Amino acid sequence: MLLAHFPVVVITGARQVGKSTLLRHHLGESAEFVVFDPVVDVENARRDPELFLENHITPLVLDEVQYASELLPALKRRVDRDRRPGQYILTGSQQWGVLRTVAESLAGRAVFLDLDGFTLAEAAGVGERPHWLHRWLEIADTPSGPRTFERLAPRHGLLETLWRGALPDAQLLPREAIADFQAAYQRTYIERDVRLLADVSDWQQFGRFMRLAAALTAQTVNFSQLGREIGVTPQTAGRWLDLLKATFQWFEVPSYSGNTIKRVASKPKGYIADTGIACMSLALSGPAALPAHPQWGPIFETAVFAEVRKAAALMSPSPKLHHWRTGAGAEVDLLLERDGVFFPIEVKAASRASRHDLSGIHAFSRTYPHLRVAPGLVVCPCEAFARVAEDAWTMPWDATPID
Repeated sequence: MLLAHFPVVVITGARQVGKSTLLRHHLGESAEFVVFDPVVDVENARRDPELFLENHITPLVLDEVQYASELLPALKRRVDRDRRPGQYILTGSQQWGVLRTVAESLAGRAVFLDLDGFTLAEAAGVGERPHWLHRWLEIADTPSGPRTFERLAPRHGLLETLWRGALPDAQLLPREAIADFQAAYQRTYIERDVRLLADVSDWQQFGRFMRLAAALTAQTVNFSQLGREIGVTPQTAGRWLDLLKATFQWFEVPSYSGNTIKRVASKPKGYIADTGIACMSLALSGPAALPAHPQWGPIFETAVFAEVRKAAALMSPSPKLHHWRTGAGAEVDLLLERDGVFFPIEVKAASRASRHDLSGIHAFSRTYPHLRVAPGLVVCPCEAFARVAEDAWTMPWDATPID
């Protein structure tokens, strides 16, 4: 749809989420593809961008365009002369390398799309179905009961889905190849993407930092703790975490704060992008090792957050995402804000939810009585969508709306 309205579409996302595959599937033989390289000046695009563009017809896909940023001024001039939609599709796996240069050079001429790993529905082959989050934001005040949602039939069960992660290649590989796949992914990411973005003198130490960050997923961000664990300053830890964010490996959710006299935590909550990376960082040998591991809860929360984040990104405008925590320990894992309404979501890695699991949601409502707060939702590996209290429901983690 975006190609029908904008002359330039920019698709960004982490390494191996399927940017090029998606475009080849969608565009087929109707477009030319050029893949840029950090070392080789492909077709002299960096040396003579005008001639490079002259030699190609549109639609033209410029893959990993951050390696040929010299093209962007020439591209801007061409688009200014001809604003026909669907001419150029740019892709990249580095927010700094792509968004900064493209935003400066093609302001008002390009639209941006972030591509993620698979959602549960996509992995199950039913990606065209609406996401449960979209339906919940519409009917939270008036759900019709158990016939509102049903469960998907994922390709893999809960444990294996989390252990494999959401990258497309990880869905089809045999189980015995997953550990090698994840190790190669991290090594390629560190030695290629990070090396090109920043001056990191000790790659082994940065690899340890990435594994530590993955092991601390679903926790509030503490630069001092991250730095202390591997012997670097909090400032260095902060810069390295920015690298992970710039390459779509780490996402943060800001803390919600309102006009209240209560002390509310101001630190963001951080999540590794993919649960497969988290499991690899924790040296989990297989899916069966997950439930007994101390990080089982955070890994499950990371998976639910990824689903919420991906679903929210497809909404226009996207709801705002927060977390909420007081100094006394009351917390809400995820808090979505849309149209002046707040939707609190708790995540529990247990097959049953109880009223006790609603304590944070109730504390939030008491703290902000002037806000419009929707009924609470507890997402867990339960069997069915069901009411757990007058003002709260439980949702299976692999739910999908019933048409």
